[in-house]
Amino acid sequence: MTALVLDRHGWLKAHPGVTRAPSPNHDARAAGDDAFLLVMHNISLPPGVFGGTEIVDLFLNRLDYDAHPWLPRLRGLKVSAHFLVRRDGGIVQFVSTYKRAWHAGVSAFAGRERCNDFSIGIEMEGTDTAPYTPEQYRALAALLPALRQQHPLRAVRGHEHIAPGRKTDPGPSFDWERFGRENGWFRRQLPPA
Repeated sequence: MTALVLDRHGWLKAHPGVTRAPSPNHDARAAGDDAFLLVMHNISLPPGVFGGTEIVDLFLNRLDYDAHPWLPRLRGLKVSAHFLVRRDGGIVQFVSTYKRAWHAGVSAFAGRERCNDFSIGIEMEGTDTAPYTPEQYRALAALLPALRQQHPLRAVRGHEHIAPGRKTDPGPSFDWERFGRENGWFRRQLPPA
């Protein structure tokens, strides 16, 4: 995937492999807040199942809870992320990067709580234990320059790092060394080894 570009409203410009699916699950950032933290997640719905519509449907509040016995536990949940990176490298954008997506929940980073206030959330279609695909890493390499051009991102963490004991994603299968190398992060900007 070639480099991506954000427009002045925080949405990716039209590009093959990029889909826009605006989620109602967001709100405004506080005045003066901009995203300086990137938060990596993983998601699969039902757990361990890839390629369906369930993730998008969850973020758009239209999930069919009766489609699988595991799904009713999500009933009433209102969540989103800025982006979803599919197993094939396709990217779905749900929320403008200038808005607060509801991805981190109870969380803290560098002594500050409520990471949604100052972060951009990227969901990787996957699980803690299934290796992420080369296509997903390539999609991240196309996406990150656009994000860094418009936002003062200075650190990246997994959900597991900002909500320890509550979350485990993106898990041990996420290759932080590769991610850092391919996206120009300094070691100090990545999670502690």
